[in-house]
This record gives sequence, C-alpha cells and structure tokens, in this order.
Amino acid sequence: MTSTEPSGSDAWPSLSRSWAMVVLLTIAYIFSFVDRYILGLLIEPIKADLSLSDEQIGWLIGWAFAIFYATMGLPLGWLVDRKRRTWIVAAGIAVWSLATAASGLASKFWHLFLARMAVGAGEATLSPAAFSMIADSFPPDRRGKPIAFYSAALTLGAGLASLIGSAVISWAKRHDTVAVPLLGEMAPWQATFIAVGLPGVTLALVFLFLREPARRASEAEADKLAGNGLRDALQYVAANGRLFGGFVALVCVMTIIAYSQAFLPSTFNRIWGWEVEYYALVNGLVMLVIGPLSVMGTGYLSDRWSQKGLRIAPFRLLMIGYGVMLASGVLPYFMPSAPLAYTMLAINTVGIAMVSAVGVTALLMITPASIRGQMVALYYMVVSMAGLLLGPTTVGTLSTRLLGEENIHYALAAIPVIYGIVPALLLPGTYRLYKLHVEQHRHDQGP
Repeated sequence: MTSTEPSGSDAWPSLSRSWAMVVLLTIAYIFSFVDRYILGLLIEPIKADLSLSDEQIGWLIGWAFAIFYATMGLPLGWLVDRKRRTWIVAAGIAVWSLATAASGLASKFWHLFLARMAVGAGEATLSPAAFSMIADSFPPDRRGKPIAFYSAALTLGAGLASLIGSAVISWAKRHDTVAVPLLGEMAPWQATFIAVGLPGVTLALVFLFLREPARRASEAEADKLAGNGLRDALQYVAANGRLFGGFVALVCVMTIIAYSQAFLPSTFNRIWGWEVEYYALVNGLVMLVIGPLSVMGTGYLSDRWSQKGLRIAPFRLLMIGYGVMLASGVLPYFMPSAPLAYTMLAINTVGIAMVSAVGVTALLMITPASIRGQMVALYYMVVSMAGLLLGPTTVGTLSTRLLGEENIHYALAAIPVIYGIVPALLLPGTYRLYKLHVEQHRHDQGP
C-alpha cells in the first residue's frame, strides 16, 4: 500500500483500486469545501463577537483565501508533476484542517486572516494532484464519470455546509457558550470551526499510506514539451491563446456566478422574508440532491458520447450547461415569491454543476501529460481568482453604490449579464478552435 507503480507499466490500474482512490479524493474534497464554506454561514456571530465590519468579512471570505489558494497552487502544481502526489494531498489536508480548527481560537481579525490564508494554501494541493491521479488511472473515454464523481463534492460540500450552518444558527439562538474539552467555554461559532476542522487530520493519515498510479502520456502527446515546469505550461497556453482564453472565460463566468451567490441568504431574507437558517436548510437539502445528480449525469453523458465517437463531448456539455446557467442566473430575481425564485435557482444549480463537472475533463483533452499538474493549477488559479474577487465584490458594489442595498436581488441578476455575454458571443469561435485542436491529436495513449 505504500509503493508507487513502475512508471513503465502499460496496464491501467484495476477499477476497484482506481475507484477507491476517487472515493477518498472525493471525501477529501467534501471536507475541503465544508471548511471553506462554513465561514459564510457564521458571519453574524463572528461579526458580533470580534466587532468586525462587512468589509473585513469580505477580506476574509475573498482575498485572504483566494490569493493564497491561487498562488500556492502554482508551486504545488510543479510538485504534483514531480513528486509523490498522495503525500502532497496528505500534507494539504493536515494544513487546512488544523487551520480551520485554529479559526475557532481566533480573538482578533488578523488571527482569522492568517487562518484563512493557511486554509487556502492547504486546499490548493488537492485538485491538481487529484485530477493528475485520476487521469493516470482511467482511459480517456472513461474519465468523465470519475472526474464528475469527484466534482460532485462541490455541491455535496455546499449542501452539507448549509445544513451544518442551519443547525448552528438555530442552536446559537438557544445557547450562549459551549464547553469544549481542554479549551473551556467557547462561543458556538468557535466550537463549530473546531468540530469541522479536526476530523480532517485522520483523513490526512489515510493518504500517507495510499498507493498512487503510474504517470502516463496524454492525448496531446504530439505536442511534446521540453520540460514540465510553469514556463512550459505558460508557453503552451500562449501558443494556443485564443483557445485557452475562450475556454477558461466560460468557466470563469461559472465561478463568478457561483461565488456571487454568497449573498443569497441575505437576499432571501431582505426580499422575500426567509430567515437565514431556513434558507440554509432548504438550500442544503436541495444541493444534496440536485447537485450530485447533475454532476454525475453530466459525467455519464460525457463518457457515453465519447464512447460513441464524439471526442469533444466534454466541451459540448460545457456549452449546454453554460446556456442553462446564464438564463437561469437572471430570472430568479424577478420572481414574485421565494419558492418560485428558489425553483429557478435550482435550475441554475444544474447549469453550474454541468460546467463544473466537465471543465477539467475538457481541459485534459487539450493538455500534454507532462504539464497536467501545472495546467490544472493555472486553471484553478484563474477561475478561483475570478470567482472570489469579482463575484462578491461586484454584487456588493452594485448594491451599495448604485442600486441600493434594498435592491440587492437586482445586483445578483446583473452578474450573468455583465460577465456572461462576451464569452457567449465568442463561443462559436472557441468551439471551432477546440474541435480543431482535439482532431489534431486523435491518437490515444494506449488501450
């Protein structure tokens, strides 16, 4: 269980071992998203106890996490392409789990800021290593389902975090403090950080002893590179600038819309009168059902279409999801009631899930094996920075400075229009470039 397969092996790992690895990676992704998302549902008690402003909370949610999550991803992607990936994941899980628990010990703004920095740095290890290992465990026409299964953790984590947040908010209204062994009396939000963070340390130990797959060539191996560093990845992107620019812009719109929805609990409270804990409960239950079904269904279609000869199936599904996401991202905020608005947002979740599920699958189709870790790290850097830095910031600016905070729903409705129209207009050209690039590299790496 501790050795890596010989790099020269031609046989793919057994399905049972490959899927066991995918399940463990997915559990890790769920842990990471719960740790990332829980802060957004604990804003009010944290503000009250630490005397923070909305501006400071914005720094904690966006900049503290995003900058270090993105920038640490680049050197970590370099490591992923060279070193043992399971150990990298183990270290990352330990860092973000302990940092989440440490958030519960914060008594000042800068304490939380440093903890969020560490959470971002730790979480940056996971996806580059995960997608690299998945690509080395499944043939190209069978990657859709495992990648979609892993990506389903995005919605599972959001759903679980919402349910946990709903329970904590309701509980906090009935309890002033919580007795934590060895630490004494703590505020409920502090105990929540500790309870959410510490279990991840056990999962980190599992990855220390997990066997990882051998590295393989890719569909784009005809574009052999002299090395596997960041410079090589950037040169490859520059040589195919129009393709990667149009492709990544589509996924950036998805993350911008998704991260702007951090304002949804407040929006439903201000516009339709839902309490925050009720919104979190409804959102958690719906996300746990619709999100994974949408992601897994998209992965199934991706594999099915690919096996029937449609090599650009992942990108075709991304286009469909993009259209669903844009339309359903505007309409909810003009609905006369909360149930109708949330029904439309559930459709929006389907579109977001489709784009999320096949984004990396489509990226791997046009990425040489030698720079997979770097390319996935770059991909997540760009889409994460776009989502975290543009989504919430734009909504807050429009609401406060232009539309009025009582009209925050119109600020949310403007997001798909502001950011989504130009990539949509460029989509036909992006599609042609993507199809041409895949057709130029039709040969696969083996059986």
